[in-house]
Amino acid sequence: MEKNNKISFADLALQRRKIKEDFFNQINILVNWTPIEKEINKCYKKGESATGRPSYAGIVLFKMTLLQTWYGLSDYELEDQVNDRVSFSRFVGIPMDQSVPDHSVISRFRTELTEKKAYQRILKQLNKQLEDHKILVKTGILVDASISDTPLKPKGKKEFEVVQDREEDQYPSETKAKPELKEKVKPGVDTEARWVKKAGKLHYGYKKHTATNEEGLILGIVTTSANESDIKHLEDVLDLIEIKKGTPVMADKGYKSADNDLVLEKKKLKNRIMRKAKKNKVLSSHEIKFNKLISKVRYKIERTFGSIKRWFSGGMARYVGMNKMHSQHLLEAIAYNLYRSPGIVMSNCEK
Repeated sequence: MEKNNKISFADLALQRRKIKEDFFNQINILVNWTPIEKEINKCYKKGESATGRPSYAGIVLFKMTLLQTWYGLSDYELEDQVNDRVSFSRFVGIPMDQSVPDHSVISRFRTELTEKKAYQRILKQLNKQLEDHKILVKTGILVDASISDTPLKPKGKKEFEVVQDREEDQYPSETKAKPELKEKVKPGVDTEARWVKKAGKLHYGYKKHTATNEEGLILGIVTTSANESDIKHLEDVLDLIEIKKGTPVMADKGYKSADNDLVLEKKKLKNRIMRKAKKNKVLSSHEIKFNKLISKVRYKIERTFGSIKRWFSGGMARYVGMNKMHSQHLLEAIAYNLYRSPGIVMSNCEK
């Protein structure tokens, strides 16, 4: 790390971590936006808004979506807030005499990055920078899943319609053909979400299968419908991450299976999945002690989920469909890692 960067990090330690102008300054010191902008420009083509306003750089719009995530704003609210707050306009790089992108520009930008699967690459690029700054250290990997509920759930009784009506003379007179039925899709329902029952409560939405480091910083996310089993997606989320051989992978007993044991063995990773009792076979004292040791670290990924819900109003679907929900999950991950970073720098400076 260059000398001037070290001075900048020392300056960071003197500032309080808040989502306001001093926090924005910290983020601009930490992050080199140039490679992020290059990644965005690969898939985003600037254009005019629906009202004919001028085009805007992709990095400006990306920073606006960060503000949107940190503050839990709608597209309309984001436009208003960047117009009204000097700290917001400074962070995104819009001079006071220049017009702010309207809600339609923000929506199209997010859609284009979603279609080009850019958010996963941006998360990876940002995490690489955090690794270079010794903020993100992969001494261990934590894996767990969390549900994002959607308000666009089916209500009332199921209704069906006949999708194919067969002529009676196509069949022998003694055979009665049964019409094919299809469930009617009611308006205002997210048809890609699914029901799941967790802790005795029904949820309709999506599930984010997440891997973090031991401090809870997010490394990778796989999004599925809520009814997908956690146990089936351990390998999927680990495939998104560069992990050194011998790194321990910790998860709760819901991930324990012969297949997942083989996955970790194949990847040459240490198996730290909590043990679970089998029928007519209770856990040994050694296994109970093992589980307690893992739980002392594994809780940090649950803290990550809880913090995203508290800080950014996460845990609730803002968009419709699997792909857009995956983008929401990735944006929340980027926002969370950046929000935590100045505090980790401060902690490192105090050691």
